[in-house]
Amino acid sequence: MKAFDFDNTLYHGESAVDFALYMIRNNRKIILWLPVIFFNLIKYKLCLITGEKMETTVNSFMRSCLKDKSGLMDDVERFWRRNIRRLDRKMLSRIKKDDIIITAGPSFLFEPIKELLVTSRMICTEVDLDRKKVKYLNFSGNKVKRFRQLYGNRKVSCFFTDSYNDKAMMDISDKVYLVDKGRLKRIK
Repeated sequence: MKAFDFDNTLYHGESAVDFALYMIRNNRKIILWLPVIFFNLIKYKLCLITGEKMETTVNSFMRSCLKDKSGLMDDVERFWRRNIRRLDRKMLSRIKKDDIIITAGPSFLFEPIKELLVTSRMICTEVDLDRKKVKYLNFSGNKVKRFRQLYGNRKVSCFFTDSYNDKAMMDISDKVYLVDKGRLKRIK
């Protein structure tokens, strides 16, 4: 089984941040959250934020900014119509149906593009859209925790990611490739 991170690996950019920016046009409250989003994104990239802090920030953002469930899903559909071109076709071609995509992104964000991702096996952040609250933040070491819950001690032959934030997944993988704009560098 191969495992793939999503953001900056299969998708050029941070999909959740791009989605938040996309929503600014429809929800002006998000503008107030931009400094918080970018500050926490920088901390994430530098491996300086805990899962608990990230979850608290995400929950506050969702309570403040998200519309009702159907309005949100309409926004997600429109987002992908504009951003589908940012999927890396070459990286997507590496995925087989028995592989897995494991991401910190919220599961609702991937609904419209599931068929393009080849595999139905995805481990994402789980969100209760009715309560506007994170049920499970699939971040850092939580990725391995959820992987083990679902797949036990199954081997990961290759893991593709853009970030050392995924060190826990790197540790359980036989081979690891860092991905930078579609270019691969084997680091394990």
